Amino acid sequence: MSRRLNSTRFTFASLILLVLAVTDPGAPLAAQERGPSIASLVEARQERLAEVALEIWDFAEVGYQEVRSSALLQSELAGAGFTVEAGVAGMPTAFVAEWGSGYPVIGILAEFDALPGITQDAVPERAPLPEKGAGHACGHHLFGAGSTGGAIAAKEWLEATGTPGTIRLYGTPAEEGGAGKVYMVREGLFEDVDAVLHWHAGDHNSASPATSLANKSAKFRFHGISAHAAGAPDRGRSALDGVEAMNHMVNLMREHVPMETRIHYVITSGGSAPNVIPDFAEVFYYVRNPDPAMVMDLFERVVAAAEGAATGTGTTMEYEVIHGLYNLLPNEALQRVMWENLSSVGGVTYNAEEEKFAQLIHSSLPEGSPPLSSAGDVKPFDWVRRGMGSTDVADVSWAVPTAGLRTATWVPGTASHSWQAVAAGGMSIGTKGMLVAAKTLGLTAVELFSNPSIVEVAAAEQAERIGPDFVYEPLLGDRAPPLDYREIRN
Repeated sequence: MSRRLNSTRFTFASLILLVLAVTDPGAPLAAQERGPSIASLVEARQERLAEVALEIWDFAEVGYQEVRSSALLQSELAGAGFTVEAGVAGMPTAFVAEWGSGYPVIGILAEFDALPGITQDAVPERAPLPEKGAGHACGHHLFGAGSTGGAIAAKEWLEATGTPGTIRLYGTPAEEGGAGKVYMVREGLFEDVDAVLHWHAGDHNSASPATSLANKSAKFRFHGISAHAAGAPDRGRSALDGVEAMNHMVNLMREHVPMETRIHYVITSGGSAPNVIPDFAEVFYYVRNPDPAMVMDLFERVVAAAEGAATGTGTTMEYEVIHGLYNLLPNEALQRVMWENLSSVGGVTYNAEEEKFAQLIHSSLPEGSPPLSSAGDVKPFDWVRRGMGSTDVADVSWAVPTAGLRTATWVPGTASHSWQAVAAGGMSIGTKGMLVAAKTLGLTAVELFSNPSIVEVAAAEQAERIGPDFVYEPLLGDRAPPLDYREIRN
């Protein structure tokens, strides 16, 4: 088991002083005063890492179906000397890869699922790929390969220097709505970890403390009675009517929720023919707010709307919770170290071919998008990003001190979940940003191995933020992983 600092002796003010003491921005990076250069270790594998990332980009496997993507990352890690345990926490594509022994235990997260319904070739104009049903519009192919590169570099540094410590990479499936990491937290897979590092694809380089929205989702399924829509409409009870009545009531509810709330839905099944009253319909809802407790309250109001819709339309309804996520808990101690290392690595510089590609992508973005040159910048530490998205990294952050970063894997101004993100992520612009992340993760990991006092300060800060009475209860309850959540029912 790892050794966690007893944080009850600390106030938050004293934590900040300790953070500054162990992460002096003017001091050299202690980890790189000895041993091989992390940058050189990553660069020695850069061609292979790019190949792995682009293979996963081509696989474009959605949540819990990432069989080839997961196997590829496992193979790379096993080949580098890691011990790999596959199929953890009830998820066939989840895995844990580990090397080393002793304290501290540093985890790195790796994602690899694609998004359904968005495809794009690696070209700078809109060019869907009809043969594909999904695309890497959130850059998780880069996330998985970059994290693997950072973990392998940290392992090689530990091996070369004889420094004690354990490096562990978590292969985490189904981030996009499947909450893979939540099941890993629930199963206790992070209980002996001292710090967790992660990153994400983006259109800029940053490593400041960030937040996210808590989120709970469910599929609401309505059942009615089929009949001929013209010949015997009185005999039918439309399941689609139930869905539409629910959606109408929830849309009215938007006037009466906290302003930070986000509620959105998609009808995943609504019938097959206009002249057949559908006896089944389904709608998939997300409910978000910065406060997990508020999410639970809002979710119950959405359930009440569904129940009322079923009563009013003469249908029946049941729902299945698909996922539930906490809000991301920042950790300044770890983020300062991450930011210093990102600043030392620097951003992305385009070559002539990449510049031409980026200019064409940039011309498709909204007016006023950041200049291409900003891909080479690192945003200052006091640039705080209040995220309006959600991530299952959040549950990890409530279990163990966690820090993340973003790198410019996309053309500046590119939005996540867009065709422009898929395009840049499928060529060297994406893999260049991935290498920035791999180097930063590797540097940060070995900095923590070299100076375990940072880990202790981070643990104390986390305990201070959480409070003494916090008990983790996953928002998704005790359900098993929804391995079929990407399947469409008719």
